Amino acid sequence: MTFLICYYLKMLVLGIETSCDETGVALYDGKNKKIIFECLFSQADKHSLYGGVVPELAARDHTNKFLPLLKKGLNDSNINLKDIDVIAYTKGPGLRGPLMVGAAFAKSLGFALDKPVIPVHHMEAHLLMAKYDAPELCYPFLTLLVSGGHTILAKVEQSGVYKILGQTIDDAVGEAFDKTAKLLGLKYPGGPEIEKMSVRGKNMKDRLPRPILNSNDYNFSFSGLKTAVLYKVNELKREGELSNQLISNICLEFQNAAIDCLLHKTNKALIDFDLKQVVLSGGVAANKELRRRFSTDLHQGCSAIYPDFSHCTDNGTMIAFTGYEKINLPKEDNKISVNPKWSLEEVDNG
Repeated sequence: MTFLICYYLKMLVLGIETSCDETGVALYDGKNKKIIFECLFSQADKHSLYGGVVPELAARDHTNKFLPLLKKGLNDSNINLKDIDVIAYTKGPGLRGPLMVGAAFAKSLGFALDKPVIPVHHMEAHLLMAKYDAPELCYPFLTLLVSGGHTILAKVEQSGVYKILGQTIDDAVGEAFDKTAKLLGLKYPGGPEIEKMSVRGKNMKDRLPRPILNSNDYNFSFSGLKTAVLYKVNELKREGELSNQLISNICLEFQNAAIDCLLHKTNKALIDFDLKQVVLSGGVAANKELRRRFSTDLHQGCSAIYPDFSHCTDNGTMIAFTGYEKINLPKEDNKISVNPKWSLEEVDNG
């Protein structure tokens, strides 16, 4: 076993990410702790025509984009396909069709090259990516995973040991951003659009609700916030034209309300569990106002850690890095299977 561990420490790990609408491919050098290449293709423009991700279209696009991205990465870095030692892929959670495409590519490559294949939990990869960008991160810590499909507050005891403290009881915060943007006539994905519009916003006289802000738990709710925006939009339309300034005002208030909820529950968990660090990850963690508030308004003595902006959204690098972190776990057979609803608390039982 000692020989195997020493051998694995030198490995090049290929990461494959296809959980939703981003095709991510990356190669991580574990020995030198650096990224050899990372390639990413976003389908956002295609899905913006429909106001959200269409799973069948996403799966087809992954099929078309994966091999060209892999070829480009290998050619640009002068790496031979046979130089890859391990293949890691996103097994879940995510959309079943896109996940199956990534799993099929990973298992096929592993079989053809006679290389081990490692399944990776998508949300675990998001939170562990912070270790790459922030070496000072120490266990135990708190993590807030915020994306289009997830809003999870969890305690991280060590790699692979997670306790979910709270999560959304309805819409994920990223989903609420997207739906609110659609109500306001903004394009998909909605998070960046709301953030951009909010910069020009002014404080509204009528504040939007902060759902279950003071509940005695760590859960979140964003469906009611989204509905409140709908009522406000309808009200303003009845009174006259919904101007760009009014849209900007709503964007600012919606963003503030969502961040208030995330920050309040995070502070409560930091205090209750006597933790000093919180990792923010997932696509919503790229929001600049969210980062500013978590940098200035966290409980005294606590600090927030974020992955690099490029590593907040789905990407192959986080899968490759997490695959390397899991290098000594038992490898999978060649059966192609995914777990769209894989719980973070069951990362070793996927």
